Amino acid sequence: MRILTALLLFALALPAMAQAPVLLLRPDRVFDGESRTAHAGWQVLVRGDRIAAAGPDVAAPADARVIDLPGMTLMPGLIEGHSHLFLHPYNETSWDDQVLGEPLALRTARAVAHARATLMAGVTTVRDLGTEGAGYADVGLKDAIDQGIVPGPRMLVATRALVATGSYGPRTPDPQAPLLGAEEADGANLVAAVRRQIGGGADVIKFYADYRWRPGEPSRPTFTMEEMRAATEIAHAAGRTVAAHASTPEGMHRAILAGVDTIEHGNAGTAEIFRLMRQRGVALCPTLAATDAISRYGGWNGAAPEPQGVRDKRASFAAARAAGVAICMGGDAGVYAHGENVREMELMADYGMPLPEVLVAATSGNARIFRLADRLGAIRPGLLADLIAVEGDPTRDLAALRRVRLVMKGGALIREP
Repeated sequence: MRILTALLLFALALPAMAQAPVLLLRPDRVFDGESRTAHAGWQVLVRGDRIAAAGPDVAAPADARVIDLPGMTLMPGLIEGHSHLFLHPYNETSWDDQVLGEPLALRTARAVAHARATLMAGVTTVRDLGTEGAGYADVGLKDAIDQGIVPGPRMLVATRALVATGSYGPRTPDPQAPLLGAEEADGANLVAAVRRQIGGGADVIKFYADYRWRPGEPSRPTFTMEEMRAATEIAHAAGRTVAAHASTPEGMHRAILAGVDTIEHGNAGTAEIFRLMRQRGVALCPTLAATDAISRYGGWNGAAPEPQGVRDKRASFAAARAAGVAICMGGDAGVYAHGENVREMELMADYGMPLPEVLVAATSGNARIFRLADRLGAIRPGLLADLIAVEGDPTRDLAALRRVRLVMKGGALIREP
C-alpha cells in the first residue's frame, strides 16, 4: 500500500515538475562564491527554485528562457551577516529615540521598506540580530516575506536579544520600568529566556557578553562564562546558532569559551584572543561600517587623522585576519542605510582583505558560518537559485556590486536588466 501511495504521489508531482520554469543565464563570467577567480564563459541553468547546472558547456533545453547578461558577472546572492531591519540610520533619529519613541507600527512599516531595499541591492539573505525593542516583529516580517506578502531577503532572526539585568539600554528614567531594547535575564532565567525566544521563532540567539552599565562608562563583561555556556548549550541543542556582542577582551574570552558561534564587533580583541577564536572555530563579524558611519555622524570627514574608534577597528580586523579567524561579512546595517550593505565589503577591502576573499566572505563564507552551506552561498547544482548579476567584474572592482542588474531569489526573478 505504501509503495502504491508513493507512486501515486510521484505521478501527481510530474506535471508540476514539468512546468517548473527553466532559465538559462548567460553572463560574461560567473563568480561561483567559492573560487578566488571568476569563470569566463560559464552559463547557469535554473530549473524551478534550484540551480540545475553551471559551467562552460551548459546547453539550453528546448523549454528554457535564455537571459543574456552582456558585460555582467553572475554570482550568488549576498548574505548580510549583521543587520537590524527595524532600525534606520542614527543620523536621522538616535537609537534611544527610535527604541523609546517610535511606535511599533511605524517601525514595522519601515522594516518592510528596508527589506525591499536590501533585496534589490542584491542581498538575498540577512541575519537580523535583534529588533531593538520591537519584540518578535522580525518573526512576522520573516513570515510575510516567506509567504510572498512583501518582498525581502531570506531572514535568520534573533528576536529580542538577551542582556544581563541592569546593563544595556535604552531605558526610561525609571530604573524599575521594563527594559525596552532587549530581554533581561540571568542565571537559570537566562536558560528559560533562550527557550522562550526559540519558541517565539528565533533562529539565532544573541547575547550581550559585555556592555556599559551606565551611560558614559566603558563596556565591561556582563554574563559569567557559566551563564553563557548553559544558555549556548540549550541553543545548540535546538539547532540554533549563537552570536555574542563583545568588544572587550574579557567579554570575548568568556563568550568564546562558552561556545558561541560568532563574536560581533570585537573592537578591542587582542592577538591572543583571536588565536583562541581560531582554535575554537569562532568567527568574527567586525561591523566596520557601523564604526565608520558613527564616526562620520560625529563630524569625521573620512580623511586623516582617523578617530580612535576607526584605528581600533583597523587594528582588530588586521589581528583577526593574521590569526586566521573566519571573517563574517556583516556591517550592522541599520546604523546606516539599508541597501548600502556593500559599504562593509568596501571597508573590508580598504582594510587589507583581497577582493576575492571579501566576495567569498559575503557568499559561501557566511553560508558556512550560519550553517546554510547545504542551501545557499555558492553556484552549484542542487543549491537554491539565489543569484545576482552585476555590471562589471567584482573580483577586480567592488564598485560593480553597486551596479546590480539582476536579482533572483529561489528561481524567481525579482529584478531584471
